Amino acid sequence: MYQEPKSSGGGGVAYNCGDCGSEVLLRPGDVIICRECGYRILYKKRTKQVVQFEAR
Repeated sequence: MYQEPKSSGGGGVAYNCGDCGSEVLLRPGDVIICRECGYRILYKKRTKQVVQFEAR
């Protein structure tokens, strides 16, 4: 899957469309809608960093 270089000044967050599965890059103030199919439910992509929680 192609990812835009971070040096391009994107400043947006990548989401996946719930209907067609395409990747949508949203910036603050953008309308929450898929640019491919018009679907309005987008899912935030998971982080690739290791997330560790401390158990008590």
